Amino acid sequence: MQAQFKIQIQQMIEKSMRKIKQDIQTEEDVELMVNSFYDKVNKDELLSYVFNDFSKVNWKAHLPKMYRFWNTLIFGKQSYKGSPFDSHISLPVNKTHFDRWIQLFDINIDEHFKGEVADNTKLRAKSIAYVFQSKLEYINKN
Repeated sequence: MQAQFKIQIQQMIEKSMRKIKQDIQTEEDVELMVNSFYDKVNKDELLSYVFNDFSKVNWKAHLPKMYRFWNTLIFGKQSYKGSPFDSHISLPVNKTHFDRWIQLFDINIDEHFKGEVADNTKLRAKSIAYVFQSKLEYINKN
């Protein structure tokens, strides 16, 4: 009986430990962040069209590129090479799309992580979205 009780207590502790969120610390954390975020994007009525129908994103190629992008921004790995804005110029997006992208990004980070790096990553994403949105508005007006 006592052994059974110890097993139940251990299982409860393990279950509660899985719910404790940690900060983004590893490349595996970045992969979780990216994969779970784009899972949300693919299920989102507004954003899914842009990625899947309009752009016809090749997810096998895009996800590793996003791992490298975020590893470079978060950890300074310098594994991403490229100009991320250029591929967004032709997209049919506006402020509504960027707001939704940020909303999903924040929800995703908050579901999986907690800490200074996670908070800084959300700020970085907001900054990138603002710059991209501003540049696209300028380009589309001229």
